[in-house]
Amino acid sequence: MSSRFNVAKLGLAVSGLVLIGASWVGLRYPENNRQGAENPKVDKLKLQPGFKAEHIYSPSENKQGSWVSMTFDDKGRMITSDQYGGLFRLKIPAVGSGSTQPTIEKLVISKDTSIGMGYAQGLLYAFNSLYVMVNNRPSKQFPKPSGLYRLQDTDGDDQFDKVTMLKELKGEGEHGPHSIVLSPDKQSLYVCSGNHTDVPKMDAYRLPSNWQEDNLFPLIKDPRGHANDRMAPGGWVAKVDPEGKRWELMGAGFRNEFDIAFNEAGDMFTYDSDMEWDFGLPWYRPTRICHVTSGAEFGWRTGDSKWLPANPDNLPAIVNIGQGSPTNVMSGMTAKFPQKYRQSIFAFDWSFGIIYSIHLKPKGATYDGEREEFISGTPLPLTDGVIGPDGAMYFLTGGRRLESDLYRVYYTGNDANTSALTPTLTAEHKIRTSLEKYHEGPNPQAIAAAWPNLNHPDRFVRYAARIAVEHQPVAQWQEKALAETDPVRATQAIVALARQGSADLKSKAIATLLKIDYNKLSESQQFDVLRAFELIFLRMGAPDAADKAKVVAYLNPHFPAKSALLNRGLSKDLIYLEAPNVVNRTLAQMDLKEEPGMKNLNLDPTTASSDLILRNPQYGMDIAKMLAKVPPLQQTYYAVMLSRAESGWTPELRTKYFTWFGNAFKYEGGRSYVGFIDRARKLALAHVPKDQFEKFNKLSGADILTSSGNDLVKSDYTPKGPGKRWTLDEAVAAVDNAKMSPNYETGKKIYGAVLCSSCHAMQGSGGDIGPDLTQLGTRFSNKDILDAIINPSKAVSDQYASTIYILKNGESVAGRQISEDKINYSISQNPFAPDQIRKIPKKDVKSKRYSPESIMYPGLINSLNADELRDLMAYLKAGGNQSNEVYKAGGK
Repeated sequence: MSSRFNVAKLGLAVSGLVLIGASWVGLRYPENNRQGAENPKVDKLKLQPGFKAEHIYSPSENKQGSWVSMTFDDKGRMITSDQYGGLFRLKIPAVGSGSTQPTIEKLVISKDTSIGMGYAQGLLYAFNSLYVMVNNRPSKQFPKPSGLYRLQDTDGDDQFDKVTMLKELKGEGEHGPHSIVLSPDKQSLYVCSGNHTDVPKMDAYRLPSNWQEDNLFPLIKDPRGHANDRMAPGGWVAKVDPEGKRWELMGAGFRNEFDIAFNEAGDMFTYDSDMEWDFGLPWYRPTRICHVTSGAEFGWRTGDSKWLPANPDNLPAIVNIGQGSPTNVMSGMTAKFPQKYRQSIFAFDWSFGIIYSIHLKPKGATYDGEREEFISGTPLPLTDGVIGPDGAMYFLTGGRRLESDLYRVYYTGNDANTSALTPTLTAEHKIRTSLEKYHEGPNPQAIAAAWPNLNHPDRFVRYAARIAVEHQPVAQWQEKALAETDPVRATQAIVALARQGSADLKSKAIATLLKIDYNKLSESQQFDVLRAFELIFLRMGAPDAADKAKVVAYLNPHFPAKSALLNRGLSKDLIYLEAPNVVNRTLAQMDLKEEPGMKNLNLDPTTASSDLILRNPQYGMDIAKMLAKVPPLQQTYYAVMLSRAESGWTPELRTKYFTWFGNAFKYEGGRSYVGFIDRARKLALAHVPKDQFEKFNKLSGADILTSSGNDLVKSDYTPKGPGKRWTLDEAVAAVDNAKMSPNYETGKKIYGAVLCSSCHAMQGSGGDIGPDLTQLGTRFSNKDILDAIINPSKAVSDQYASTIYILKNGESVAGRQISEDKINYSISQNPFAPDQIRKIPKKDVKSKRYSPESIMYPGLINSLNADELRDLMAYLKAGGNQSNEVYKAGGK
């Protein structure tokens, strides 16, 4: 193939596994109207039976940017926005018309700039207007700041000529202002923003606005600086009238919810993001589907202060998904799909290219969510989607200036249902919604209605009742709270009082809790009591000596408990209170390899982490490294909590404790794992006598850390850079025009630093995931090799490709097939732990195919400067042989 050689022969398509750069490069195919197996953009999609996909358009191939938001107007035309550009309007041929080629118009809006309106992460056509959520830092190219805008056509020429800013919002970027959705009654708008967007002054607050961090856990902000200045309440959702005059906060406590959707019952749902830098740490929370009720709080806090789902003052997810990057959320209500999909919420994951169908099953006042993989593809960086007027699903890929595509998916079967959906309203659902009307402010009927429901068996009802109580003047109910004798009502009432009452009620609030018979409570009720004590200490202040002794006497006999959840709550309270023997008892818990009851923390994902590794090398390799050396989560929790303990230490206990830190650095976590462990280590060292500091500093791993504490000192080579996003032409020129002789030792170190040796053998040593590279230089030119490194997915040898298994239940699994027998396929999913084998029963597999994507990340060389690139290339061409001609004068 001349210079465009067959990558399958070279085998570099499964070379190094280092994660360099910050983008995921998609496959590039010419724009065409071919569908099905003839169009590779469609062929890569995994669909549910009965569904057909069409590739409609590629804006990036037509120099129209990377589209991230869409809506349909009242004439059935689609309006889209480039993430860093303008608005476009499309007329799309109907399904079955024989063509998918749309007519496209760029909306000018105004003559002020080349982009009259755009940079939108949310679009909604409603009330004869186009609402635009701009997400932007003003610049000469586009001077409009972030905020909610309304566009109107005032002269009837079918063009928007009036632009009104309804509200400026302080925040921009990927955690800035996001989507706009029409309310179920079609009378209002709902908007949502990520945790880097300030909550503007609201006209009303369903969630009381006296939010705080509310965590006794020692605060450690992200060591690499992410969101360090972002405090409570995190991401938020607000209800807005069509004129943008009245804003009401509906819920908060998200990390970065990108979109919201309503089901047929009028309930709101979102898909909140995780923090991948927290992998392997006890405060990591997977991406999750949340039912956002009135006044909801979901407990995002900066750094390590994220709340547990079990905290009674926040709500749990209805389903934990797993690692990913959530974007669009939409309801299937208006889709021309089978009934189960019309009653689903669809959630988009940008990182791993999956559209999940979340099947909602009423459960009390909320729902159980069952996850199904509706559509997936590799790569498929999903940005936005809507159900069109024709009942088909339309979705976009792109974002971060990546290749962008528009697709349509429709159902071809006979069981599509378009009749009105009848919501299933349980008795608990009706109670919850009846209580939510008291979230609007003081109401003389609120206490009588809410108080009896503070001990309702349904958690969402209890939550709604407590929020209703908190909206009433505290003087009306504080004595009632202090006198309450029902243990569950008393606990919830004291939670409310701690949040809304004055500090002079502290001792009485403690006394109310101490009257509760702890032994007669369920595990969740016991944890609620522990949280109520914590909130008293946080909001009202430390207890006096007498109360402190009473609380210690009350809690101390119950630690350790038989569940990880209770032990987190008990250790937190007791270490704060300096309870006798709490240090040695907590250290004893750290001896456990796996503590019982970890699943009760409600942090386990439903999507297996190993199934995500090969879907996207940029993010998957972080997961792979962690799964190869998983840190002990509960031990880490205890270790961080003990960092605040000043008393109760002996030399033996300190030796044991600080030895744990030294060992903790041997595990793998997310990007901030090492930094978090180091910050906890330093907090603990602050309590060590000065004459013992050096001993415990060294014992706890000081010598193996860099000066920042964010990384381990590596004995191997670290690229010096500065790197760049190398293009093929630039890389070839840098190598071919080299004037200096290459350095063998440096090239060898770089080869190891970018982890080529993890997958490839050279000179008899290295991995076997990819082919031997010893003879590489005898067969291929510099351009051939560099093209394979920069564009690893052009072709992938069947011998080394991963396989995608489509299961009969609609799910898909990716892995490298190692072997098979009559019963199972044996696959390896983790390049860092190739011996970890997963068996897939053949009876569960519907079909299988090779993945078109290499597991090698395209940005392999992007951390290298020109000299380093030349040294690496010389080592590759020499096949690791120092005597090769490459190292002789003038050799290339």
